[in-house]
Amino acid sequence: MYRTHTCGELTMAQVGKTVTLAGWMQRSRDLGGMTFIDLRDRYGLTQLVFNMETNAGLCTEARKFGREFVLQATGKVTERYNKNLNMPTGEIEIIVDEIKVLNVSATPPFTIEDESDGGDELRMKYRYLDLRRSTVRRNLELRHHMAQEVRKYFDALGFMEVETPVLIKSTPEGARDFVVPSRLNPGQFYALPQSPQTFKQLMMVAGFDRYFQIVKCFRDEDLRADRQPEFTQIDCEMAFVEQEDILQAFEGMLKHLFKTVRGVEFTEPFVRMTFADAINTYGNDKPDLRFGMKIHEVTNLVKGKGFSIFDNADYVGGICAEGCSEYTRKQLDELTEWVKRPQIGALGLIYIKFNIDGTLKSTVDKFYSPEEIKALADNFNAKPSDIIFLLPGKKKKTLAQLSELRLEMGARLGLRDKNTFAPLWVIDFPLFEYDEETGRYYAMHHPFTSPKIDDLQYFETDSARVRANAYDCVVNGVELGGGSIRIHDQELQQRMFKVLGFTKEQAEYQFGFLMNAFTYGAPPHGGIAFGFDRLASMFAGLDSIRDVIAFPKNNSGRDVMIDSPSHIADEQLKELNIKVEVKMEKS
Repeated sequence: MYRTHTCGELTMAQVGKTVTLAGWMQRSRDLGGMTFIDLRDRYGLTQLVFNMETNAGLCTEARKFGREFVLQATGKVTERYNKNLNMPTGEIEIIVDEIKVLNVSATPPFTIEDESDGGDELRMKYRYLDLRRSTVRRNLELRHHMAQEVRKYFDALGFMEVETPVLIKSTPEGARDFVVPSRLNPGQFYALPQSPQTFKQLMMVAGFDRYFQIVKCFRDEDLRADRQPEFTQIDCEMAFVEQEDILQAFEGMLKHLFKTVRGVEFTEPFVRMTFADAINTYGNDKPDLRFGMKIHEVTNLVKGKGFSIFDNADYVGGICAEGCSEYTRKQLDELTEWVKRPQIGALGLIYIKFNIDGTLKSTVDKFYSPEEIKALADNFNAKPSDIIFLLPGKKKKTLAQLSELRLEMGARLGLRDKNTFAPLWVIDFPLFEYDEETGRYYAMHHPFTSPKIDDLQYFETDSARVRANAYDCVVNGVELGGGSIRIHDQELQQRMFKVLGFTKEQAEYQFGFLMNAFTYGAPPHGGIAFGFDRLASMFAGLDSIRDVIAFPKNNSGRDVMIDSPSHIADEQLKELNIKVEVKMEKS
């Protein structure tokens, strides 16, 4: 037996016992006649003590060990003189009688401490060392705990966990697929699933009315903090349900996770908000409700007064930032430059200060009377010490700009506390979105989303007006989950394909297996998928999902640890009947 206990479990209750520990040397300290070693394993740290007076040979040997040596130590548990109550084992130490080197270690490329001196790329290259750090380990422990609680919750509700295929058929709608060549079928390819969508619907046709899976998904898309080429979903589907059944079941799941994993209890139902209200009030379909600062449209209040920027705008809207009327000219100029950045794209920023003394000062004073400026302030329910920011332009674009400005002001004012959680459901999404470049409609979610029955009359004649039986779960401005009630009627599914521009042959080629299944009695069904990585990073208080994934990719989609993706041998390509031609871009 390499160890009798772990490095994180010994307490005063074991004082006097002889124990054996095994782990990695995190650090050592030589203090004249004594040497101290912190021995670490996944469970914690324990201090080992060596004394020159009682065992000079052993103490001298211990001073030769380097960081990350793998050690086995046997000794007696004693009460620690200078206790460290910040660690579970901080009241005890081990007086070592025997030490054995199980393996030596090269000097690590960075310090394996909570506050490491290694940069992101270096730590990703040596991720197996980075995973030894307690901060990273705790993230994976949290992820494990979440997974167990998800399974426990769904099992109690009668759900079955079913694995679906990883090698599937490519479906060009949506993000780009990762494709896999088939050696046994020359010239043909599998695709890695962007989600198990069609398979979970087939599970409903098969009579498994409650399915779930914690599943890997793959999308070949540009990366960012909350996006990886491979990611994990909590994927679910239910039969014989309506939208309300889905929302109740999965609101319950999220409440269960918040309570059991984060210790946060929600007793009230989650807020419900329509897509239209979310866009008009917060500028996006994933509003952060931790703070107010709602968007107000003031187009009718400001047009026709001779200020051409407002007069020529399709839309004018703004937000009211409380307590910011004392912003200096320098602060306002900096904020103006911020909204003019290419990522935001605003032409400028117009403001109205409601000074503490009750006076109003605006950048457009010469175009508006004091009464008209006061009416604008009243529209925002502004009070002395507030400032109103206004942006004009095309409605869709300006709302997006105001959304970014609102979030930025929320951050600057400290209103986006990571330990505060504001969940909601966004409902009544449009079924279709129109792409002016291609001149066709696309499914806002996917082609199997059911329309609202009341809107079927507009299906072919006014497609943009049709609402979907779709819903997103949003927390703190992050879309954690999304789903819909599915189309289970073959005729309606064919109408959907037609609006989306699929020919009968294209629909048959891509989804014929599903359409065929629907001819054998498909039940009403619907589902949802939650981003497991996003949820874990939120629970951990992190900004990036990379930090809750054991072996993530970098921003270029590369695994720098194993140097992947990589070239493969010509022999392999020949066996797969593939010829590679890389076109070099002209500089």
